[in-house]
Amino acid sequence: MGVSEMQKKALNDLFIIIRGAGEMATGVACMLYRANIRRILMLEKTAPLAVRRKVSFCEALYGKIIAVEGIEAVGVSGEADTILSWNAGRIAVRVDPTAESVRRYMPDVLIDATVGKINAGISLADAPFVIALGPGFVAGIDCHVVVETNRGHDLGRLITAGMATADTGIPGNVCGYTRERVLRAPTAGVFVSERCIGDRVRNGESVGRVDSAEVTVQIGGVLRGLIKSGSYVTSGLKIGDVDPRGEASYCDTTSEKARMLGGAVLEAVLTAYNR
Repeated sequence: MGVSEMQKKALNDLFIIIRGAGEMATGVACMLYRANIRRILMLEKTAPLAVRRKVSFCEALYGKIIAVEGIEAVGVSGEADTILSWNAGRIAVRVDPTAESVRRYMPDVLIDATVGKINAGISLADAPFVIALGPGFVAGIDCHVVVETNRGHDLGRLITAGMATADTGIPGNVCGYTRERVLRAPTAGVFVSERCIGDRVRNGESVGRVDSAEVTVQIGGVLRGLIKSGSYVTSGLKIGDVDPRGEASYCDTTSEKARMLGGAVLEAVLTAYNR
């Protein structure tokens, strides 16, 4: 397979599979959708642990239609459901942790947007055009293009040979706060919370617990993200995000990073298509 196979179709007829349906993957899907590339199938694991759930299409797997900035997604179980969702103008989201759908349906473009820092099984042979977000992939070997995900001067840059910058492990700086913004599981167990995304919190306040261990915030602000109550978590897993800017409306819109990565993926698709 090659890009020439993809170029035989009209741009808006391209079939796109996106691995992942969390915040960054959702930003990618929204950008493609706005560009009228709408035959999109997103693949997720059985119990996704998205933090920014209000802007993550994986929430559609819990039996309801999810809208992010006016774009809707719905959970599907097979090919017929997928086509019905497209006919209704919606993005399809399916549980498929091993990406069997890639081999079964042969997309025109495959995008790994799991941002898992490792290659969980994609290759150049999976589609005429393969894109991967972040470190763990080598452009020219694992995929055609790697998108830089590290914040800074090169965020969103398209890499056609080599790798993205290694993960720094440091969250983005907001109002001078980095690691302090992130809530992590204090132990392994089941996370339980009665708090909602968008709630205002104070420094030292508890927002839930993992088994008997309390989860407390380190700064004041707004709960911009929080994983679903009842989720099993491992020790140290990111389970929440506090925004010190205190603007609750930010919880309902994609971040500047997700929009940047979405724009980069769209650039990569259009560049390949028009080559």
